[in-house]
Amino acid sequence: MKKIDNPIEKDWSLLLKRPVSKAANIEETIKGIFREVETKGDNAIKKYTAFFDGVTLNELKVSKEEIDLAEQAVSKELKKAMLQAKTNIEKFHAVQKTAKIELETTDGVICWQEKKPIQKVGLYIPGGTAPLFSTVLMLGIPAQLAGCKQIILCTPPDKSGKINAAILYAARLCGISEIFKVGGIPAIAGMTFGTETLPKVYKIFGPGNQYVTASKQFATQFGVAIDMPAGPSELLVFSDDSGNPEFIAADLLSQAEHGSDSQVILVSTSKKIIAAVEKQLVKQLQELPRKEIAQKAIENSKLIYIEDDESALRLINEYAPEHFIICSEKEKYFVNGIQNAGSVFIGNFTPESAGDYASGTNHTLPTNGFAKNYSGVNLDSFMKSMTFQKISQKGIQNIGNTIALMADAEGLQAHKNAVTIRLKTLDNGN
Repeated sequence: MKKIDNPIEKDWSLLLKRPVSKAANIEETIKGIFREVETKGDNAIKKYTAFFDGVTLNELKVSKEEIDLAEQAVSKELKKAMLQAKTNIEKFHAVQKTAKIELETTDGVICWQEKKPIQKVGLYIPGGTAPLFSTVLMLGIPAQLAGCKQIILCTPPDKSGKINAAILYAARLCGISEIFKVGGIPAIAGMTFGTETLPKVYKIFGPGNQYVTASKQFATQFGVAIDMPAGPSELLVFSDDSGNPEFIAADLLSQAEHGSDSQVILVSTSKKIIAAVEKQLVKQLQELPRKEIAQKAIENSKLIYIEDDESALRLINEYAPEHFIICSEKEKYFVNGIQNAGSVFIGNFTPESAGDYASGTNHTLPTNGFAKNYSGVNLDSFMKSMTFQKISQKGIQNIGNTIALMADAEGLQAHKNAVTIRLKTLDNGN
């Protein structure tokens, strides 16, 4: 990791730049695949699945028999762990439900707001080197709680045409039966347009690599909503002398092993902590099965010494980390002062992994600085708010003149007429 000693504020934006792996012609690649999926449907998806995933499929949809076999393949211990995680995630997301809000704003004018589920949603679950079955729980549970009518799941197959057993079991736990063997750009395109097999959805959720992220953003041009622009994983830890170097190093590596384009940062007011964490990183890295991936991520990561808490907090808010761990004797200062972060983890015994799996919060979070203006996935992500109003005869008499005056001032005569016609009818006693 690169060590930076007390950088001046004007250099922060360059210092905090994310590592971006720029693929040549990524936009043209996405456009081409989208066009082909739109016109050729399943055949295009099968073609690109063979090209990208190295497997030729006869059927895109996962059968019930495959799901049954997957359930048998998952160990009892893992099933028990997933059930505990599911319980906590359900509890935390269930309390996010809000009741109907109703108010009489003026005598005779009643307004209210109700939340309705998004009817058709698509969940994208990364496969590859780390099949994220935990993401199935994080997306499937709130989708079910919200009452989404149709929930489909796309995830890439392995070279034998199979889906990771834990992903299929997690989907069954969440009541999801429409599962499709398709990943990357073709999956996002398929959910955007719909094919003979793959349903079209109204909103797409889920993390992925740069191709998936760019594809989701491209899909919005065709009337499909997305959860957020979510790219490579990232973690920022703040620690003073009260932090545990062994714990901090483990947390940094837990995100570094996600992918070579992940980024982890330690910001500290203690040079002693920085030195100790650096030693622990070297030691713990050697023991990781995904050492090569983590090593590449570490090369893009930083150890930053800052003289005081105030400057550290300003730097952290400027970075807007996906995950933010606080190890400080002044934890309340950082808890109250953090404005831009996807999810916050407080204290030496709160690892980021807890949020990834089982504490109950959601791990689908904004990255790349988007925590400045996006929330992580929550129950409301799967719902939309609708407003209603009902106006009585007395109500239209009470606000009618206000509406007419404002419409007239904007030069919208038909708007004005819609009110004055009603008022004249009431004046005439009809």
